[in-house]
Amino acid sequence: MARINIVMVEPEIPQNTGNVARTCAATGARLHLVGPMGFKIDDKKLKRAGLDYWRYLDITYYENLDDFFIKNQGEFFFFTTKGRKTHSDVSYPDNCYLLFGKETKGLPEELLIKYPNECIRIPMAYDIRSLNLSNSVAIAVYEVLRQWDYPALQNEGQLHNYLWEEI
Repeated sequence: MARINIVMVEPEIPQNTGNVARTCAATGARLHLVGPMGFKIDDKKLKRAGLDYWRYLDITYYENLDDFFIKNQGEFFFFTTKGRKTHSDVSYPDNCYLLFGKETKGLPEELLIKYPNECIRIPMAYDIRSLNLSNSVAIAVYEVLRQWDYPALQNEGQLHNYLWEEI
């Protein structure tokens, strides 16, 4: 089965991380949390945002970015407002890594300078600084899944029978 890796670098807001965890659980994406984080992993707000989806997560923790890069290989895509490529213009391979920076500063500029061709942008209005982190992750994950034709996901809903009879 094709897999996506979501990497949150130094997340600061537990609710965003909880929302991203829920997106990962719903899509089968792996979650990688790179420290230092701005909260403890047992934070109530984190658990509340992720609801009861934590048991469905494939999650790995890293001390810092160096630790993450030592332990992972593959194709990396860095989501940033500084990117020159649009998220929908990139072809994402199986087992790719989508990296997102902390809410207040994004990804480290040294990283973006090192990988300029892998810097990806989600388009938005000129006057807006950035999208919410968890929304950006959801947009990126579903673009990758759309390109892959939503493998192993439930693609059809079902109404109750009595509703179908009325339509």
